[in-house]
Amino acid sequence: MSKQRIVKLMNVINAFVIIWSEDNKTILVNDRLKEILGEERMQISNEELLNILFPQGFIAQDKADMLLAQAREFSITSRFGVIYINWTSSVLIAGSKTGGRFIISVGFDVTENKLIRQQLNFTNNRLMASEKHYAMAMNLSEIGIILNEHCDDSFHITKELQDMLGIYSDKIRIDDFMALIHRDDRMLFESYLKAARTNSVKVMHTNSMDMRIKSANGKFRWYTFRYKNVQTSSYGMPVIGGAIIDISKDKEKDMLIERMAYIDEITGIYNRNKLVISGQEMYECCKILELSYWVIDFDIDSFHIINDACGYNNGNKMLKDFADILYKKKGKNGFAARVGGDNFVLVIQDYGDPNYPVLLIQEIQTEIASIGKKHLFNQNISCSAGYSRMPADGEDFITVFERAEFALSTGEKKRSLIRFDSSVHDSIISAAALEKSLADAIEAGELVLFYQPKISIETKKIMGVEALIRWIKPDGTIITPEHFVPVAENSHLITKIGEYVMDEACRQNRLWQNMGLPPIIMSINLTSEDFYQKDVKQYIYEKLMETGLSAEWLEIELTESLAMKDIDFAVQQMQELRDMGLKLAMDDFGTGYSSLSYIQKMPITLLKLDRSFITLIEDDLVAQEIVSAVIKIAKSKKIKTIAEGVETEGQLKMLEDFGCDYVQGFLFGKPMCAAELTEYLRNSMQ
Repeated sequence: MSKQRIVKLMNVINAFVIIWSEDNKTILVNDRLKEILGEERMQISNEELLNILFPQGFIAQDKADMLLAQAREFSITSRFGVIYINWTSSVLIAGSKTGGRFIISVGFDVTENKLIRQQLNFTNNRLMASEKHYAMAMNLSEIGIILNEHCDDSFHITKELQDMLGIYSDKIRIDDFMALIHRDDRMLFESYLKAARTNSVKVMHTNSMDMRIKSANGKFRWYTFRYKNVQTSSYGMPVIGGAIIDISKDKEKDMLIERMAYIDEITGIYNRNKLVISGQEMYECCKILELSYWVIDFDIDSFHIINDACGYNNGNKMLKDFADILYKKKGKNGFAARVGGDNFVLVIQDYGDPNYPVLLIQEIQTEIASIGKKHLFNQNISCSAGYSRMPADGEDFITVFERAEFALSTGEKKRSLIRFDSSVHDSIISAAALEKSLADAIEAGELVLFYQPKISIETKKIMGVEALIRWIKPDGTIITPEHFVPVAENSHLITKIGEYVMDEACRQNRLWQNMGLPPIIMSINLTSEDFYQKDVKQYIYEKLMETGLSAEWLEIELTESLAMKDIDFAVQQMQELRDMGLKLAMDDFGTGYSSLSYIQKMPITLLKLDRSFITLIEDDLVAQEIVSAVIKIAKSKKIKTIAEGVETEGQLKMLEDFGCDYVQGFLFGKPMCAAELTEYLRNSMQ
């Protein structure tokens, strides 16, 4: 075969190819090998070229035998840098013309594979060192690991955790692991499991919980469980688990601090701080595990009497005994706390019986009564309770607790037992908001007096008006007194309203007189607060003096129920007002005590017939008889009568026939503002 033919074949091969004779006189190199060597190197001697391709000294040995033994890998410095070539060689027997042997070596570039192997070896060495350091660190730090990647029923656990808990396998069923956790801490871990399985735990956010776990010696020790929610796993399922660290030594130190911060000194049970923290944890568990609890707020009735009668030492003993009762009743998943004074809270699990808290509270009431009789000088001890349901009754524990407190506060007697009622709560909250708005309205001058005419049946002329309070909001909305006066009566605001009505009514009546309009009687409703809580005679006298109105033109209206609170005192107060020259009206007669005998005792000048009788008078014989009889009795006592709510001519005619003196109602005029009533009075003069 010709040299040209051989070179052509060499260039076809996709590798580095060199052919040389044993005496090194003849060397053939293919184009690919020439490319990495470069033109300059191809000008050097054969010996130098072989030394570049193969290790120094190699060609001086029996290179043919060495090359043929196995594939050999050498590095060379090419014009592109160091590369690694794996050479495979064969012996060619030359023809008779040329004689001797030739060696052909075919080389493959294995540089990339070489670098990968080197990196793998480096990484493997580092990993082995890291694992060794990790194992040593885990062993020294006593950190155990639990892991569940496939949402099956078992945890994989490390050797460290096996040693800590006395487990002899690298797997443990989740239920078996749960059984090692103290029962008071089990719900926390159970809620974590459910949250983790549903990916409800914050992603990549480190969380922790402290819990007691039975250790290798059979005793409970404190451990902290640190975990993250990792969503990526081999099967696309959440990875559940984390690190478990023994914190018993630190916990012993913390217990002293915790006792000072969270344990009530007198009773030894939790205090309010701990109640709030543990209660919120329990609330969150309830939401995750779909459980519910009852939150019961207790108050020992009239506890101050125990301290006063039996001494503070016995009072403290009473508190301790009550705490002991609650602690026994809390059950395995509940807890008890003293939140201040004689106020306690019991949190118990709800197992579906709505009557259970009632029965439990009654048991506690019986036990506390028994303790009082035996140990506290036969004192009659009782307690009251309000309770709510968690999580149904609030968006967090504090809200649920406050609603139990609210229920307790609505009790009006000893041994009360009241469940939180959202409708009652909302009505009281609404009343509180209304009270605030009303206070602002008084300051802003939004309260206005309206006046409804009173007409003499005999003359058909106006003889007086009744002052009626109205609340007019800035947008023009008118709120009638039945919506806000009851709220005002339960607060100090009724006094302010009463003062405003007295001032404005007297001032306005005197103004009408100064305008030359016919003098009329101004009727004012007096509240219980004004009538019973102050010297009403002096109060009204001062108002008359300030406004310049004569007493004969002022009429005070009292309701039956108000006068009957203390009949003797009421009569005394009323007589003092009559002595001043004021007129007195009994409002809404017939709707209260309805005792005609009281008319003789009370020095009234006017009896007002309630509108409920007037509405029926045209069609109801009983209503007719009642109205007729009252009017006759009033006339016999020289007391005038007035009918409220007269709206038809038929009602007016019957009242005239019965001998009624005055009427008031829409037939003659609705309640009017001062300007409208002024015009009404002017028209009456014509």
